[in-house]
Amino acid sequence: MHESHDTGTAELYVCPMHPEVTDDHASDCPECGMRLVPAGDAAKIDHHHEPSPEPPAQAETGKPLYTCPMHPEIVRDQPGRCPICGMHLEPVVPTVDEDSSREEYRDMLRRFWVALPLSLVVLSIAMFKFPALPEGTSAWAELILTTPVVLWAAGPFFVWAVQSVRHRSPNMWTLIGLGVAAAYSYSVVATIAPGVFPQSLQVDGVVPVYFEAAAIICTLTLLGQVLELRARATTGDAIRGLLNLAPSTARRIAEDGSESDVPLAEIRVGDRVRVRPGEKVPVDGRVESGDSSVDESMLTGEPVPVDKKPGDTVIGATLNTTGALVVTASQIGSDTVLARVVDMVSKAQRSKAPMQRLADKVAGVFVLAVIGIALATFIIWGLFGPDPAWGHALVNAVSVLIIACPCALGLATPMSVMVGSGLGAEHGVLFKDAAAMEKLREVDTIVVDKTGTLTVGRPSVSEIVAREGWSGDDVLAAAASVNQSSEHPLARAITDAALTAGITLTEPEAFEAQPGSGVAATVQGRAVLVGNDELMRTHDVDVQKVGTKAAATVVHVAIDGQHAGDISLQDAVKDTTAGAVAELHRDGVAVVMATGDAQGPAASVAEALSIDAYHAGVKPDDKLMIVEELQDDGRMVAMAGDGINDAPALAQADIGIAMGTGSDIAIDSAAITLVKGDLRGISSARRISTATVRNMKQNLGFAFMYNSLGIPIAAGVLYPFTGLLLSPMIAAAAMSLSSVSVIANALRLRRAKV
Repeated sequence: MHESHDTGTAELYVCPMHPEVTDDHASDCPECGMRLVPAGDAAKIDHHHEPSPEPPAQAETGKPLYTCPMHPEIVRDQPGRCPICGMHLEPVVPTVDEDSSREEYRDMLRRFWVALPLSLVVLSIAMFKFPALPEGTSAWAELILTTPVVLWAAGPFFVWAVQSVRHRSPNMWTLIGLGVAAAYSYSVVATIAPGVFPQSLQVDGVVPVYFEAAAIICTLTLLGQVLELRARATTGDAIRGLLNLAPSTARRIAEDGSESDVPLAEIRVGDRVRVRPGEKVPVDGRVESGDSSVDESMLTGEPVPVDKKPGDTVIGATLNTTGALVVTASQIGSDTVLARVVDMVSKAQRSKAPMQRLADKVAGVFVLAVIGIALATFIIWGLFGPDPAWGHALVNAVSVLIIACPCALGLATPMSVMVGSGLGAEHGVLFKDAAAMEKLREVDTIVVDKTGTLTVGRPSVSEIVAREGWSGDDVLAAAASVNQSSEHPLARAITDAALTAGITLTEPEAFEAQPGSGVAATVQGRAVLVGNDELMRTHDVDVQKVGTKAAATVVHVAIDGQHAGDISLQDAVKDTTAGAVAELHRDGVAVVMATGDAQGPAASVAEALSIDAYHAGVKPDDKLMIVEELQDDGRMVAMAGDGINDAPALAQADIGIAMGTGSDIAIDSAAITLVKGDLRGISSARRISTATVRNMKQNLGFAFMYNSLGIPIAAGVLYPFTGLLLSPMIAAAAMSLSSVSVIANALRLRRAKV
């Protein structure tokens, strides 16, 4: 923190990105839009190196910061719009209670519901003369009804349009602002001072007004904003969901042995905390005492709880299920696994560029061209047109601006997206945004998780092998009787298999759980052990291989000290998976499996499904690296998964695809959700993507066609040959026709074959 010395002069403020930009107060840099900082702070910045592309998560005041996904140099301490491109600013790292995007959505929704009835009444008066009003009052009625729509409901549009001009970055808001302002201002003048217009442009002694054009443009644009903001309101839900996993308090054990619940932020490295059954582990650490099973599925995606004993590590936000643990904190705050996952998801989300619509790509050139044509029209008609020359000049210039208003351009993509989204929903495919629709058709590689994506997601008994002298039913009955009261997934699978086979279970006696090894009990007077190799060695049981599959999880069963047999459990492949993988291969898409499961089960699934490549034993950051490596190789990568461990990779991939049967965090991180959890939905989604993008291009073609034909006619190029002038009324009708054409073409998408 620098020292401030009172020199009697005003402090100088400098832009961190452009040191040549200075001011005597804290304002916005005209070059990049960044906030100017005191010169003393700016001097500490090394301008010989590229600035970090990652803005800090918080300002020095502790307030969250917001940045533009397209222009990361734009950083603000409050939500708003990017002054360069007009995009919504996104929080660098969403907080649990971050509500800015929802507040803007609610604000736009209020404006839309105010504008809609007023605009419909204006349209009815202008087009259908209903309700019938006394002569000479209809224009005044339209003025009164349109004014709140334009000046209040659409007020933010003009602010953003002015910002685009001030920052010399013309965009769609520039066009909307110009078009609405032209139609509204012209109509206000025609209503208040009709005498300034030539007699030839009067209809029945009245100058036509175009309030309905201004009002409808504003209302349709507000509708587009409401739809966009509703989708954007959930942008940070994935990260907020991750943050909500962590408990807010921890039970700290003091040096004197006393215990108390304290806020998680007060825990320090080396502190001891007690984690009781049913509680979440508050920090990353090492087990000091106690035995238990910890459900780590929220971070690993694997369904089987992990047994923990003294010396084992535990991960914050995982769920302690059975016994009490005393844990010594080793990582806290931003160093925990959960915090790193949050960081990876937020960075990956910000790194994805939003869809670059064709309208946005040409917006700057289009705006300048329209303005230039309107000015040229005004000057040429004013200097060389027939009397009254300047009256004709004003009308024709306004006609150019009205017909060039980008209503159809604004509808072109959203209408296709709306219809395409509905088509996808009918087939169990949910798209989060238009970018996902546009990109999915280009995907050539898909990375898939195993558990819950390719497989059912829960273990089941696949094989029972009994040693000589025992039957399979004997082995299953003994194991199920011992485990019938256990909530462990493997125990439930064994019990379910016995019940399905009609085996009668016996209540165990002297039950004893040995975390990390298995269970022991007495069943009908016989000592039964069910567990792994370690449990058998502890009880001096000679385990012999009896032909179980290496790819399965194997549970040994011993009766009266003798190895009776083994039970193999596997996570079965979904019935639809093989067909889905084959269909992707036919479409030329390579399939790569990345799973946290062991090598044996992973290899078995990969071989059975003819997976192109697989990676076993991977962690969340490993999956992220696999996606990044494929992208570095020039691949267009989609990631399909269902667990929280998949969230960073889902966010980093060009397209994230979540199983609807998976975790909420995976669904929130993904751009596409397959409601049925069926990989066959990916092929359907690709066909929807192709049809939707084709429809978008057709709509944009319609919009540009009307502008390219209408603008020259509005400018009066046909007047020397035909005497034809395009009045603003015809211009408004042509603009409406272009919108109708776009909507009608978008509705055709509903009949696309999926």
